[in-house]
Amino acid sequence: MSGRRLFLTFEGIDGSGKSTQARLLAETLRAAGHDVVLTREPGGSPGAEEIRRLVLEGDPDRWSAETEILLFTAARRDHLERTIEPALAAGKIVICDRFADSTRMYQGLSRGDLRALVDQLHALMIRREPDLTLLIDMDPDTGLARAKGRQGAEERFEDFGPDLQRRMRKGFLDLAKEFPNRFRVIDGNRDVDSVARDVAEIVHQTLRPLQQT
Repeated sequence: MSGRRLFLTFEGIDGSGKSTQARLLAETLRAAGHDVVLTREPGGSPGAEEIRRLVLEGDPDRWSAETEILLFTAARRDHLERTIEPALAAGKIVICDRFADSTRMYQGLSRGDLRALVDQLHALMIRREPDLTLLIDMDPDTGLARAKGRQGAEERFEDFGPDLQRRMRKGFLDLAKEFPNRFRVIDGNRDVDSVARDVAEIVHQTLRPLQQT
């Protein structure tokens, strides 16, 4: 890593507010003069956006967990090649709404013990972890109510119900303990501005030593 180049991700259960926080952080960093790419998963490149429609819409049982892992990995590979790696090579800050940690949870944990398979494919095809992961921790019932209140077409995972959200919250917190060097846990059960201030402070602390190199 050199200059201001930084790859950071937002993670959390559905309705945790991570997408809003990713957008606000991008605006804050751009206002401070940083060159920022704001992207998302699944998606973030033309091919990956096509796969997004396949995995986020339709019946909850549309795909098996194993098929989902392959689809998400394919989308991530295209996203990495066409968006993330070129931006980092140009010295930009990349902010991504979800990355491999979501696949470790939603496919690797939620519908069977497939975490090892997720990690094997990640090691084979992706081979990159974020420099910093911001986990927006949210009460599962509140998060699900927020997510369902959006009334959009991409509700396939929300339709699995509250039990999934509770398991995902625990799983994300366990991931934060597994990867303490890159995870920072932020209390999302507060107003948007309070969360955004904490997010900005953590990111600025991360950027300070990079700007001195």
